[in-house]
Amino acid sequence: MTEAVVFDVGRVLFQWQLRALFEKLVEDPADLDHLLAEVVTEQWHFETDAGRPLTDMLPERKALFPDHAPLIDAYAARFNETIPGPVPGSIEIVRELHRREMPLYAITNFGAEFWDAFRPTQSVFDLFRDIVVSGKERLVKPDAAIFALAAERFGHAPEAMLFIDDNRANIDAARSYGWQVHHFTDAPTLRIDLERRGLLS
Repeated sequence: MTEAVVFDVGRVLFQWQLRALFEKLVEDPADLDHLLAEVVTEQWHFETDAGRPLTDMLPERKALFPDHAPLIDAYAARFNETIPGPVPGSIEIVRELHRREMPLYAITNFGAEFWDAFRPTQSVFDLFRDIVVSGKERLVKPDAAIFALAAERFGHAPEAMLFIDDNRANIDAARSYGWQVHHFTDAPTLRIDLERRGLLS
């Protein structure tokens, strides 16, 4: 039996791509590819997810890439522009589950400062009873500790919760810790699974 549904945020509920911001700022495609591959990379960005403050990250990066300092500053100042909109169909699923009085939660790898700027822009998060944010907890998926913290905070046994994430490593980890899981690819496929589980009709 499923007592609660737990969503990832990035690439499950909302699109996320660094390119969405920087294609506005860098005209040459080769320069853009270089920037995203070497300077403002997803791997570097993920340090914020683990709780590293921007006040440490930005000066260090600009010292390494001084010619790109304005773009590194733009990454911090305009981060919400890396989130171009919802994943098609996902927010509707959240609202339907809420109307059915299904308890909703989230576990997201998200920098604390970026979360504080993004969260107020999206009223859908008001439907969630609790959201565990990696940057605030200084714990990241797929580490066991963040799943243990979430289970404690959410108040449901792992086996009673359905965890939805687009990242295979996170899904495999959650399954190994006893959670029900859905490896997200798109909202229509998720809807079919939720209907099969009797959570939507």
